[in-house]
Amino acid sequence: MRVVEASDIETSIADALQAVSHTHPADFVRALKAAHAEETQAPARNALLQLLINSKLSARARRPVCQDTGVAHVYIRMGMDVRIRHDGPGPTPSLQALANRAVARAYGCAENPLRASMILDPLGARRNTRDNTPAILQVELVEGDALALTVVAKGGGGDVKTRYAMLNPSDSVADWVVSQLPGMGAGWCPPGVLGLGVGGTPEQAVAMAKHALFREIDMPALLRRGASTPEERLRIEVYQRVNALGIGAQGLGGATTVLDVKVAAAPSHAALLPVALVPNCAATRFVSFDMPGAGPARFPPPDPAIWEGIPDALPAQEGKRVDLDTLTQTEVAGWAAGDTLLLSGKLLTGRDAAHKRMADLLAQGKPLPVPLRGRALYYVGPVDPVPGEAVGPAGPTTATRMDKFMPQLLAETGLLVTIGKAERGAVATKAIKTHGAAYLSAVGGAAYLVAQTVQSARVVAFADLGMEAIYEFEVRDMPVTVAVDARGKTTYTVFPLAPAPSA
Repeated sequence: MRVVEASDIETSIADALQAVSHTHPADFVRALKAAHAEETQAPARNALLQLLINSKLSARARRPVCQDTGVAHVYIRMGMDVRIRHDGPGPTPSLQALANRAVARAYGCAENPLRASMILDPLGARRNTRDNTPAILQVELVEGDALALTVVAKGGGGDVKTRYAMLNPSDSVADWVVSQLPGMGAGWCPPGVLGLGVGGTPEQAVAMAKHALFREIDMPALLRRGASTPEERLRIEVYQRVNALGIGAQGLGGATTVLDVKVAAAPSHAALLPVALVPNCAATRFVSFDMPGAGPARFPPPDPAIWEGIPDALPAQEGKRVDLDTLTQTEVAGWAAGDTLLLSGKLLTGRDAAHKRMADLLAQGKPLPVPLRGRALYYVGPVDPVPGEAVGPAGPTTATRMDKFMPQLLAETGLLVTIGKAERGAVATKAIKTHGAAYLSAVGGAAYLVAQTVQSARVVAFADLGMEAIYEFEVRDMPVTVAVDARGKTTYTVFPLAPAPSA
């Protein structure tokens, strides 16, 4: 019988969440470097460079690589001969209780506070739990006395693109997967890894797809030696066909949309072929470890050599310098899709909850707490700052979630510019064109790098919403791309754009 202290499990999970918040796995960094070296399309190459610089700076500063510091997943593989001992008051806590305590510790760490994204009452008030609990726990009981854990911070941008289908047994899994990619858009921040779960039951397929993501990237080795199983053949086929779509980094076109494809399979009913697809984004954060014989697990920093050759900052960028404090509709009309801009001045922030409140106020004929006329609005929920920072990591969130609010905001407030990540849908694009506005895209997954351009930050409305409050940032040379210009032209041509409803 092996005895493990409950406090050591809690500490190990908390320390793992802190470590993965600011440090990419070494295999992921190597894969990004290889993709950057091979990329020939300038926009995608620049996006990959931003991701690499962000990775290096985040690890050095021990600050999150992405403002979405994720939902905490804890996978435990526990031998039947393991006993958990608790020396404190009360009964031995459950594994769920230990995981929840660890998450609260990790996300409330004063030296590196992490953004709390979990909400209660999904059908009600949707109140933030403020400490990112509860953890998502999966436990597998096995023979022996081993205790192995995988601790993951899984961003919402990847999970929101999850796909599931019940195929016929004779259908092609690869055909179905490839058909899903264009419709997924770029909100999952490619390049990343695709996890596929095939077989089992519906809920098993989705769980397998997610868990498959937390394996080492080994596609280059697989391509060299060739496939020897049906799963490996599927991996190679999907990898090659998805990259041939030309979606590329951040959806900007280019050679690399996926760095690897992972497949997990399970027995299923003869009449069924459940298939699930879960992507991992550019903020890939996980660590697997065995609990040591005594004490908590340790997570030493990686060898800095993995970032060798990556600069400490973006090279001096060419682009149009834009003063947000004197912005006019005439100036916006002069931008063209694909232009690089460097933004300086004051911009506002706002995402889902703030948009809903603003829409409700407008519907009631009430004034907004902050005038939007002639302003730029950045879709972001930042991490709390530490001493020396104006704001914590503050990368863009997916713009399409705010699409339904665009016609009203542009028509009734005079809002001129929005900033987010990935493509916009038909409703937003039509509104942008109608009102002569513009949508600018920033690189998703480069949150620490973006935050370096923020000189000051203050909450100006809806403070009770936490990270979803409206802030005013003052930025200097924030790099963005004109993704939808005032004429409605977009750079995201690889994604289907359904017609907008007629007026």
